[in-house]
Amino acid sequence: MAFHVEGLVAIVVFYLAILAVGIWAAWKTKNTGGEGDRSEAIIVGGRDIGLLVGGFTMTATWVGGGYINGTAEAVYVPGYGLAWAQAPIGYSLSLVLGGLFFAKPMRSKGYVTMLDPFQQLYGKRMGGLLFIPALMGEMFWAAAIFSALGATISVIIDINVNISVIISALIATMYTLVGGLYSVAYTDVVQLFCIFLGLWISVPFAMSHPAVTDIGFTAVHQVHQAPWLGSINSLDIYTWLDNFLLLTLGGIPWQAYFQRVLSSSSATYAQVLSFLAAFGCLVMALPAVLIGAIGASTAWNETEYGVLDPMTKKEADMILPIVLQYLCPVYISFFGLGAVSAAVMSSADSSILSASSMFARNIYQLSFRQNASDREIVWVMRITVFLFGASATAMALLASSVYGLWYLSSDLVYIIIFPQLLCVLFIKGTNTYGAIAGYLFGLVLRITGGEPYLYLQPLIYYPGCYPDENNIYIQRFPFKTLAMLTSFFTNIIVSYLAKYLFESGTLPPKLDFLDAVVARYSREHMDKATLVKSDNIALNELAPVNPRHSLSLSSTFTNKEAFNYVDSSPELSNTEDN
Repeated sequence: MAFHVEGLVAIVVFYLAILAVGIWAAWKTKNTGGEGDRSEAIIVGGRDIGLLVGGFTMTATWVGGGYINGTAEAVYVPGYGLAWAQAPIGYSLSLVLGGLFFAKPMRSKGYVTMLDPFQQLYGKRMGGLLFIPALMGEMFWAAAIFSALGATISVIIDINVNISVIISALIATMYTLVGGLYSVAYTDVVQLFCIFLGLWISVPFAMSHPAVTDIGFTAVHQVHQAPWLGSINSLDIYTWLDNFLLLTLGGIPWQAYFQRVLSSSSATYAQVLSFLAAFGCLVMALPAVLIGAIGASTAWNETEYGVLDPMTKKEADMILPIVLQYLCPVYISFFGLGAVSAAVMSSADSSILSASSMFARNIYQLSFRQNASDREIVWVMRITVFLFGASATAMALLASSVYGLWYLSSDLVYIIIFPQLLCVLFIKGTNTYGAIAGYLFGLVLRITGGEPYLYLQPLIYYPGCYPDENNIYIQRFPFKTLAMLTSFFTNIIVSYLAKYLFESGTLPPKLDFLDAVVARYSREHMDKATLVKSDNIALNELAPVNPRHSLSLSSTFTNKEAFNYVDSSPELSNTEDN
């Protein structure tokens, strides 16, 4: 592959633009909030993100390297096609559902991270357990974006993919370290602008290339490969539904999404932003679909790409930058590839910031260092941004498919966190025992179902499973949705069973070792005053909170049910009305 000076110049120009915006936003962060709430300004941006910037950054939560490259890849790959490009519809529906049912209760209670309600109801230990799948999900997502970016740059310039991934990850991590949510949000504006112009300008030129057959004809007729519309065999219907539900429902419980929700200036704005982002996701997917169709309609042996097509060369995941590079004029690919390269970099920062935010607040501060200074929390966030960025980079170097990373990133989130979120927000009476049981049942069912991308052989062979070319069995049964539903109902059943056993006297109170049912005073459960800072939200959006009883460790985690008992002891005398 020849070295492309134009591509290098384009990358430098757009990278500098992204960095300039990120640094400016970092400066803006320093002038937001007081001395004591800089860490919260980094996480939720002072809760003053408006509709314009909020709409862009909410859309960019999903629209990045993995989204556009993965969609084009799915449409291009023979045997799959548009019928299996589920992410645009799936993630758009997840944003609609998030806006309808989840955004308002989360924002109106003034939480800072997605894990706050879990720690409030289930305690810090359960919050730590839920941090694990949340972290893995964010890291898989960031890895997908880095992988896509590395593939894009390697097409523009003749350098090793690994080197391009590492350099891009360092740049994306740089401004996230100093700017937090403001840097992420404002670079998202530049990102979407670049993707929109870069892709839409390139599509007409690629379509008019002499080697490209009319995509309307190749949509339903086999020319160079199977029709790009694709089809769903009757045997694969349940697999398709399982994956679609995974993307739709598993796209809701992400810190990257709720970070935007919680940074909105009001609960209503949070809902509106979700709906705007759903529309934005569909619009931004259209050029990626067209580019995938163009790739499937091209006689590649008539281009400078070579005799073999991208599928034969095992470069299907690079189909989008390949189309832009070889089917467009130099001056168009100069802008399109450079813009897309800089743009897709800007999505990884969201996941890295989300993971570091949850660790710094829910693990480090609320679980271990309740009295940590704001400066200390900021430095913890900066360190973890670097560490999580390095971890995502390592995973990107080991991944074989962008779309495979997409599914993996939603797997654990869908099966474990989504049913827990339903319970904590909408099901009254669930407790820590049910949460732990649901967590374990969902995890076990998912692992025993196997995972082809990790070459993990299943332990449970559901009906319809078959071996692939590597002799790893593929499940046709919707076992992921089964695992999610099992986790959900297990949480409810075990919670009510534990509540009945303890309250009926069948089990003595001393066996309530998690202090989740009958304990009269618990160090495990947080009152809302610990989780909410009222100066960041409007009074009409602030749910009633229990007063802080002291500044000691014992008051950080409280069981509000303990105050329902009448007692003459001094420590409870002022809390009976709560």
